[in-house]
This record gives sequence, structure tokens and C-alpha cells, in this order.
Amino acid sequence: MARHRLGSVCSGLPVVRGVIGRTEHSVGSQPLPPIKTILLVDDADDLRVTTKWFLTNFGYAVDSVRSAEEALALFDPKIHDIVVTDNSMSGMTGAEMAHIIKMRSRSTPVLMFSGRVPEDQSCVDLIILRPAHLLMLKDGVERLLADAEPTPFRGIGNGKPSGASEAQSVREAD
Repeated sequence: MARHRLGSVCSGLPVVRGVIGRTEHSVGSQPLPPIKTILLVDDADDLRVTTKWFLTNFGYAVDSVRSAEEALALFDPKIHDIVVTDNSMSGMTGAEMAHIIKMRSRSTPVLMFSGRVPEDQSCVDLIILRPAHLLMLKDGVERLLADAEPTPFRGIGNGKPSGASEAQSVREAD
């Protein structure tokens, strides 16, 4: 009777690296889309932990902090694709933080997920009033990230046959 060592039994198993739920390779030749990173700001520990868990299960990387001041110290527009914040926090409010975020990076979307709507909403891209289902938050995040995606240039040289005119390319872009 042959003896098997654990190493030899498991050696034929595929190795998965990186984020849970994603492998290094993809089916077909399509590369995996880059993982989007959310900066989550909420001073209520239970809500912050639950929201982080929820968004992580949908494939987002989530950095979470409990104050606007911590968020501003951590925020990097090269890393964070979107900021999700509460408004009612001790110290600086979510709306005040949103102003500073927009001064640092106009293109970073700010989603407010709060029970209190701020008077000044000029630096907030979307407000979801709590109580609301977390699926509404996920939908809002997806919508803002889709709006922030750069659209491919459509014009001359967009893969049309050489007989296609410039006017046809421009008309199709509209």
C-alpha cells in the first residue's frame, strides 16, 4: 500500500493568488478589470465594518477609517477611485471633507451615505439617504465609477475601413 504525503497530494492543485475570488488568469483572452479601491469614512464602527464587508464581497478593495481627518491623511487619488462617507461625524463633517477631497482631486467621486443631508452639496456627487439597503450603495458606487471611466476616443482612426469618411466616424460618436 503506497503512502502519500500531504505535499504530494496537494501538489497538483491550482494555486490562486491575489484577491479572493479572482485568479491570476482569466477565461479566454480577456484580462481582468483592475480592482477599484474605495475609501470608506464612517465614525459608527458597526456600520463601517458591515459596509466594508459588503463592498469587499463585490470585489472592491476598501480602506476604511472612522474620521474625516483620518481619511484626508490616507486619501491618495492615485489609489482611491471613490470616497464613500457619512456626513454626521464628530470633528469635520463629510461635506467639509468632500470639499478638501475635491480640491485635491476634482475627478474623484464622493458618495455620501448618511442619515443627514448636508446643506452644501456642491462637492458631493451622489447622496444616498439612510436607512437604505446596501445594494443601493453598491449601485451608486457602480454608477459613479462608470461615469468616471474615461471613454475611448471615437473619431478618425477608430478602426473603420479606410473608405469610411470622417463625417461617418463623428456621426457614430454622437
